[in-house]
Amino acid sequence: MIITEVKDKKEAKAFLDVARIIYKDDPVWVCPLDVDIEKVFDPKQNNFHQHGVVCRWIAYNENQELVGRIAAFINYKKANSFPQPTGGIGFFESINDQAVANQLFDTAKHWLQEQGMQAMDGPINFGENDTFWGLLVEGFTHPSYGMNYHRPYYKQLFENYGFKTIYEQITNHLSVHKPFPERFTKIAEWVSKKAGYSFRHLQVKEIDRFAADFMEIYNDAWKDFENFVPITKETIIQSFSKMKAIMDEKLIWFAYVNEEPASFIIILPDANQIIKPLNGKLGILEKLRFLYYRWKGVSRMRAVVMGTKQAYQKHGLESAMFIKLKEYVLPLNQYDELELSWVGDFNDKMLAIHEATGATFGKRHVTMRKIF
Repeated sequence: MIITEVKDKKEAKAFLDVARIIYKDDPVWVCPLDVDIEKVFDPKQNNFHQHGVVCRWIAYNENQELVGRIAAFINYKKANSFPQPTGGIGFFESINDQAVANQLFDTAKHWLQEQGMQAMDGPINFGENDTFWGLLVEGFTHPSYGMNYHRPYYKQLFENYGFKTIYEQITNHLSVHKPFPERFTKIAEWVSKKAGYSFRHLQVKEIDRFAADFMEIYNDAWKDFENFVPITKETIIQSFSKMKAIMDEKLIWFAYVNEEPASFIIILPDANQIIKPLNGKLGILEKLRFLYYRWKGVSRMRAVVMGTKQAYQKHGLESAMFIKLKEYVLPLNQYDELELSWVGDFNDKMLAIHEATGATFGKRHVTMRKIF
């Protein structure tokens, strides 16, 4: 087997093609857009390159057939916040062959060791954890946009190499047409009418203000979680820019207490229902098809991230925002399901909110670590 570092356009194309080969007979898999993956590795489009390094490889068998790929990266803002200096691996794909997987893992491991790392987490993203993060181990159903989908045998490939799960990521599903539980509704209605409490959906023309509000809420909400690194306004603007093609302003809500940013929920139409026929491509023809499917509409949504400042986490703001969403969504008669993804098993408060809405289990991803 030959492992080749990706250094030119031909190898970059091969890196993308590996996934199409691995999943070619899987009716559920949705090929991520090539441009979305390439953005991760482009310093001009991913500001993580300002404080990190990345390398990627492809694997060929003796017949010069693509059989796997992997990327390794170091986020220097986070690498030394663990017991051991820790890098990451992601975008892993492999045929069902432990020897192939081991060589890919070894290649990433050796590169990370050369950079001074003593462990690697995976599969993760060289970016925020809202996309391309975690190994799917349960719920092999239609993946939503940005969520990893894997073959069931991948878990064994990781575990046989010595990766251990460090946390789980839970995704729940909520039926749009099913009424919220009575207690949830009562709290939401009470909060929405409370003096000093206001709720606004995103307005793209004021994106700078909403980005600042998002940053203020997010960095307060997650500041006490282990290994937390504050998000920057530049990263937020970059993320909103990526969402713009499919964004619906009235699916993104912010809550304020006496005009202080207090809580948010970011929901997007599930673009995977739009891009599935495109097979990852986005040329002129594919863009026309994308516009057609976008006009035709989708029936699923994905809650990408929610957050509430610590001072307001027991004020019922999330309940009120869900009611605001439903007031907009139901009359559209378009959406059937909302995916609430993903929440770490360490985030008891957010999992409790999922339960309160009446959501049911959908998927389980895991983030794993290999100590060298």
